[in-house]
Amino acid sequence: MTARDAILARIRRSAGVGEADTTRRAAVADRLVRAPRGVVPARAQLDPEARIRLFLEKVAAAAATVVRLADAAAVPAALAEYLRAGNLPQAVRMGEDPRLAAIDWASQPQLTISHGPSAGTDLVCVGHAEAGVAETGTLALVSGPDNPTTLNFLPDVHVVLVDAAAVVGDLESVFDGLRARYGAGRMPRTVNLITGPSRSADIEQTLLLGAHGPRSLHVIVVG
Repeated sequence: MTARDAILARIRRSAGVGEADTTRRAAVADRLVRAPRGVVPARAQLDPEARIRLFLEKVAAAAATVVRLADAAAVPAALAEYLRAGNLPQAVRMGEDPRLAAIDWASQPQLTISHGPSAGTDLVCVGHAEAGVAETGTLALVSGPDNPTTLNFLPDVHVVLVDAAAVVGDLESVFDGLRARYGAGRMPRTVNLITGPSRSADIEQTLLLGAHGPRSLHVIVVG
């Protein structure tokens, strides 16, 4: 018997239950399946268009920039214009996310696209969020081979696409969507929740952007 087994055995004896207590196991399984929802604020429980407007407002309030485009075909030109306006090189790194791969980046031949994780030398990285949270202007990005987490934290400038249809009212709805997409017990290893550019006011309460990650966040809402 391992130390872990011994500890759990003592707990069971103290609680007066056995390891094969099917009644308690069934109660736990039922609780996990039918867990009650917590209190969800009403301010983001809006119709889809109003929800997107609130999301745009909250993204801007978090010191990020945001633009809304009619469709994905407009993304390359919008990205190139953003880079020009910021006097940034026309070179970006992104993962192999199929939503990004489906975009016709060749329509802007001046753009140089690199793929794969960042080693910290990329000035601009592009990602695709799983969802946006209207209540706080937060982006939810999952990790995986197609979405290296290094792209979220190592560049100086982070550009994130999010589908308008994926903008939900609250964080609880984000995790509902992830469970529906991945299935029970198969959640992504990491979900990065990003609200605005990196910042800190630890030193004399002076706000510093880029303290622990990108100093600029640009959000492109598609649709």
